Amino acid sequence: MKIIITYFILSLSALSFSQEIAVLKYNGGGDWYANTTALPNLIAFCNTNINTTIKSKPQTVDAGSIELFQYPFIHMTGHGNVHFSTEEAENLRNYLNSGGFLHIDDNYGMDIYVRKELKKIFPNQELTELPAKHKIFNIAFKFPKGLPKIHEHDGKRPQGFGYFHNGRLICLYTTESDLGDGWENQEIHNDSPEIRLKALQMGANIIKYAFEN
Repeated sequence: MKIIITYFILSLSALSFSQEIAVLKYNGGGDWYANTTALPNLIAFCNTNINTTIKSKPQTVDAGSIELFQYPFIHMTGHGNVHFSTEEAENLRNYLNSGGFLHIDDNYGMDIYVRKELKKIFPNQELTELPAKHKIFNIAFKFPKGLPKIHEHDGKRPQGFGYFHNGRLICLYTTESDLGDGWENQEIHNDSPEIRLKALQMGANIIKYAFEN
């Protein structure tokens, strides 16, 4: 009974998200704090181009914290190991099933770790590759070929995968793209204006989908 009541309270809290987004802090040793200029730049782009009013400074939230339920959008990135405890996986599952959205962007090197941990959150589902026609690739800016390529690593094509709840995409996993690097200040990676614009536009699509669906 206690578990049911707790989940009900958390579900209600998800109905009153703030106009803030947050970075997910996780255990395992991976650099969850990577790309420090990425989200502030994406927020500024979204507020200018898709009429959001997101607070300029992203917050940080632990995977096991009830504070997850304050945010409509959580971003996760890094290069290395990821570990979710049973309690953290349950908290993330409840958050997502209550209306939250998690975007995981592989910053190169976290793929083998994050796939394993995602199975804890979604034990009865498999990652599904999103087709180019999915709404998230077309909601504000058009990406007819799907996820854009921002940085080259292994010569592999960029892919966007997802988990769904009641037909809604609740978790997006992007790999072989490095969107977050494209959101960073120009001097960090010396990306061209065209590359940075593609990354920011795709990021704006993700934000818009998370806020409106």
